[in-house]
Amino acid sequence: MALCSASALTLTLTLTVTVYLVGGNSEGDTLYTLRRSLSDPDNVLQSWDPTLVNPCTWFHVTCNQDNRVTRVDLGNSNLSGHLVPELGKLKYLQYLELYKNHIQGTIPVELGNLRSLISLDLYSNNISGTIPASLGKLKSLVFLRLNDNQLTGQIPRELVGISSLKIVDVSSNNLCGTIPTTGPFEHIPLNKYALIYLSSTL
Repeated sequence: MALCSASALTLTLTLTVTVYLVGGNSEGDTLYTLRRSLSDPDNVLQSWDPTLVNPCTWFHVTCNQDNRVTRVDLGNSNLSGHLVPELGKLKYLQYLELYKNHIQGTIPVELGNLRSLISLDLYSNNISGTIPASLGKLKSLVFLRLNDNQLTGQIPRELVGISSLKIVDVSSNNLCGTIPTTGPFEHIPLNKYALIYLSSTL
């Protein structure tokens, strides 16, 4: 009986240490959740080891001097699967680059919590659903490229309030409705933009 008790104690301690390592960094947990939601045939995410202290040594992840994740660069990586709402927890993230993959599903509304985000590049995937109105909360956003997906609905009016927005591309989707003409959209050539936009609804 004593041997069984010792073995059980050892197992308990091992499990405790493992859980601590995985849960020791919330940003690492968030990115590992993303990894688990994606299919990665080319092993691009092989270095994403949740037992490390933080994800700053992972390939395709950039951190600032405080070891906070500021960039995720996974464009053109042959990934499939879906985005996860946990991405909205990366409050220091400035660049989310997931273009030219095979990602499906919808854009999580939680991405609207990424208040430091400068660039959201999800173009050339198979993303469906609507453009979340919550993206209007991204007051630092400069680049929003969602073109070449299967998005439906209208361009959210909330995007008009992002004064920093310089580039918006939602072409080659299945959008409908009118094009905003105020706020940052004033500086987009309307004729050219309308042509791209309307062609996406045909």
